[in-house]
Amino acid sequence: MLAAMRTILSTLHSKYIHPSLALPYLAAFCGPDCGELLLREFTVHEPKEFVLASLLAEKPDVVAFSVYLWNRRETLELVDALHEIHPEIRIALGGPEVSFESRGLFAAHLGLSALVRGEGELPLRTLLQAWAQNKNPGEVPRLSWRSNGHLVEGPDGPPLSRLDEIPSPFALELVDLSRGFVYYETSRGCPYRCAFCMSSLDSTVRSFSMERIRADLGLLMERQVPKVKLVDRTFNYDAARAREIFAYILAHNRGSHFHFEIGAHLLDDATLELLAGVPKGMFQFEIGVQSTLDETLAAIDRQAPLESLEANVRRLRQADNIHLHLDLIAGLPGEGFGQFLASVDRVAALRPHHLQLEPVKLLPGSPLRAQAQELGIRFDPHPPYTVLATPQLSFAQLEKLRGISRLLDLTYNSEHFAGFLDQLSDACGSLAAGLLRLEAFWRERELFRHPLSRRGVFEAIWEFVQHGFEGRAREPLQESLGRDFARSERVVPGKAPEFFDTALNDTENAAIRRLVRSETEAIKGQGIKLQHFAARFRKLPELEGETILVFIYLTQTGAGMQVKELRLPPST
Repeated sequence: MLAAMRTILSTLHSKYIHPSLALPYLAAFCGPDCGELLLREFTVHEPKEFVLASLLAEKPDVVAFSVYLWNRRETLELVDALHEIHPEIRIALGGPEVSFESRGLFAAHLGLSALVRGEGELPLRTLLQAWAQNKNPGEVPRLSWRSNGHLVEGPDGPPLSRLDEIPSPFALELVDLSRGFVYYETSRGCPYRCAFCMSSLDSTVRSFSMERIRADLGLLMERQVPKVKLVDRTFNYDAARAREIFAYILAHNRGSHFHFEIGAHLLDDATLELLAGVPKGMFQFEIGVQSTLDETLAAIDRQAPLESLEANVRRLRQADNIHLHLDLIAGLPGEGFGQFLASVDRVAALRPHHLQLEPVKLLPGSPLRAQAQELGIRFDPHPPYTVLATPQLSFAQLEKLRGISRLLDLTYNSEHFAGFLDQLSDACGSLAAGLLRLEAFWRERELFRHPLSRRGVFEAIWEFVQHGFEGRAREPLQESLGRDFARSERVVPGKAPEFFDTALNDTENAAIRRLVRSETEAIKGQGIKLQHFAARFRKLPELEGETILVFIYLTQTGAGMQVKELRLPPST
């Protein structure tokens, strides 16, 4: 009788490459006593009718959806449509997006049969076991369900205290490893209580055993999964534990790349010494700075000493073997426009490889959302609940910051505009001041409305330079832009953008040909194609006067393009 009930565990991803972490864990914990379990993953971009047809083709008795910011609307539409087509199908919801508004959801969506609040393993298993035996689940902790037209809400209750009670979904082969990317967790909860974060509701950190962690990571590394993203909210909350995991990865990795969310202020000397030996490209750290304003950090109850964070980031950056991704959040209490720009400059001075600016999202259930009215914070009532205005920031100012965030992605984070951004910072007094001017130009030209190719971004910035700078102020910007362009993509002689000076005399061209012949001889017989481009530069500070740069482009089947930059000898 138990096997007769068929349940589909499903979710809608924002991209196909994103594999579910929640569904395999739920399936592993539920086990055979819950009947037959099927995992079916889709994306929000697939037609609703296709998803409906795919679900119904499985002839399920129960469909349980995992709901998040990015899929709430689409999932609730599926709930309604499934109920209209087959009202006998029981539908359950769970996930962070639906854990704090059960009554409203049951009232608005008549097909909803049950809702899991918070961490899902215990309540979902109890629910499915009851349904599989044609019983009512009763007052299960953190479970709400519909019974004969009225709502039964179980009490609040703790999640699993021993995470090892969840069988490994990796060992059970429930996780799709074929997409080149997996999520993984070694712990749940967070020791910090940042008001904007849902993890503040679970301040008790629980870790899987080291034996379990080694087994799971060993399997992923043995299978050579290209990218493993650990979703622990503060991976290194326990320094000794983090070192042990880092050391295990270093000893056994066979080519996987690992992404960690860490508290940089928690890194001790022993951990930093270990990290200095990480091969370049193996680790990426995401570090939440959020704000550099003391009053704002205090207002959100973020206890992460900024001085320690900065010192450790500088030490990591000096080693230059770990990709550093630093985050700032706009719209937090007490931080105004100028103060946020100062935060941008202070964090940019740490030279992270990636600098992300995001407006704060007032998530259902988060302390900041509960305090929003008191703090005067206005936000979009629909997902992703983005801040719209605060007493310190108008909507127009937040829009400017969103524009700066987009420009950071196009320039700084693309790593194709390093020289230009340095010159822009010098010309405008700081990086944030330069980006603010660039943002005004981008908005005036309505360039945020449509995607631009990389060359299109370069050309738009050149137009910005022409309109915003003159004479001696323009020349370093123009030449740094040209150099960045030549380093990022092949420039075809005769089709070079106008910000290059390609007027070279016969003697200079002859010297360039000799240089190219020498480079060609050096790679002869290696199956490498060589192309080149040359231009004159006069105002780049590090070149100390006029020179001709020759860019050598090397391409080979199966490999990306390599660029060598050579200076024409001054005797030319």
